[in-house]
This record gives sequence, structure tokens and C-alpha cells, in this order.
Amino acid sequence: MSIALTEFMADGTRRAASRAWVPEVPVALEFNGLSYAVMMATPQDLEDFAIGFALAEGLARSAADCTDIAVAQVDAGWIVRATLRGLGIDKLTERVRTRVAESSCGLCGIENLAAINVALPLVAAHDRIEPKAIFSALSALRDYQPLTRATDGAHAAAWVDAAGRIGSVREDVGRHNALDKLVGACARSGQPLSPGFVLSTARCSYEIVEKAVRGGATTLVCVSLPTSMAVERARAAGLSLWALARDDSVLLVNDGSAR
Repeated sequence: MSIALTEFMADGTRRAASRAWVPEVPVALEFNGLSYAVMMATPQDLEDFAIGFALAEGLARSAADCTDIAVAQVDAGWIVRATLRGLGIDKLTERVRTRVAESSCGLCGIENLAAINVALPLVAAHDRIEPKAIFSALSALRDYQPLTRATDGAHAAAWVDAAGRIGSVREDVGRHNALDKLVGACARSGQPLSPGFVLSTARCSYEIVEKAVRGGATTLVCVSLPTSMAVERARAAGLSLWALARDDSVLLVNDGSAR
């Protein structure tokens, strides 16, 4: 969707402008016929989103645990329906029973503070990524972001190999959603997130760290500084964490390869 606008300049002049908006709609996720969450998201790559979300929530161990995915547009938004098997069945039933709200920010619906600090799995042993691989990926990333080029309003998450070559990218209005979509896409194609690294344009909060770890990444690179909890969670899981990624510099926050 695009709309005609008026742009005001610092020198007092004005000019006609036209901008496209990032699509943002309610996306309902249903597993085994039970409504689990309604997320505000961009309605593309929704099959990847469902699988990545299930993996990040601990409802699935692999893409094979999340099957029969059906995507439908309805008057109020979109519905994604899927079938879970294995560990997801009991956990799904319990969470649906207690859940009163859900948010992509990650805390709504958590029953108590102790649930925030549930131990993450330790990431696999891995080698340190060379900074030149990060710089190479950053310089190429925009070429893989059609939604961002059109709107300047979307987040991206990319899987990058150890040499800095971008293998897969997913975009969304929500930073968590973009990473869920990437995790789902890689799980569906059988591409592990390690070796190599995840590159995220999102603010580096603890949820981004946790989704990366649960998705199987060993190294996460973000364009912003991490929060204190993000650093704590990365260190506890042994995740290598790089931050403030720029064209000419990047900060190593936690070197998981050194453990």
C-alpha cells in the first residue's frame, strides 16, 4: 500500500512524496485446533513463522514436529493452523489453559518471574567468527531486503555462513517475528544455524538471544548494543554475541568459542 504525502524540508520548502507502508496485520497461530497466540506480523512466509515460533516456544524440537500447516486470510487478519506432535502436545495444552494474553515482546502470559530464568540449552562448541565475515554480510544485507528497501520500516534476520555469504533472509515488521521466520525457514530446508551466524537488525534484547539459542545458533550478531539480560543469557548458554555491527567495526560482547 502506498499513499501520497507532503514532505517538509529543513530549509522551509516542501515537496510531494509517496511512501509504502510495511504490512502489519493480526496473525492467529493455532496448534492442534487450539488458539495459542495472536501476533502482529507481516503476512509473508507464514509457514516459516509457525515453525520458527513453535521451536522458539519449545513446542517443537524440529520442523518435523510441526506439520499440516495451513494459512488462510480472514476478515480480521490471517490464521495459521498446524498440527503438533511429540513434546508440544502436553505443553500446548498447559499453556493454552493458563494463557490470558500474548505479545511478541515475550513476557505477557508468563505465569511468574521464575519462568523468565528457565535455563537455556548450552550451544554447541564452535569457532569464533572472523570480523571480516560480519562486515561482508552487512555490506550485502540490504540487497536481500526487498521490504526494507521499499519501506525503510522492516526488520530482517539472516543466516550467514562462516565466510560471510548470506544464505537466507526473512523480514517482518516485528523483530522477533523476523527471527522466528528465519529459524523456521532454515529448519524446513534442513539448514542448521551453525556453523555460521545469525545476523539481526533488531534491538538485542534477551528474547532475541533466547530465540537464537533455541533455534540452534552458536553466534548472534546484532546492530545494537545488547541489554544486560541479553548478555547474561548469552553467557549462560555459551552463545557468541557480537554487537554494534557497523561497516567498519563490531564489538565482541561474549566469546562463546573460548569456553
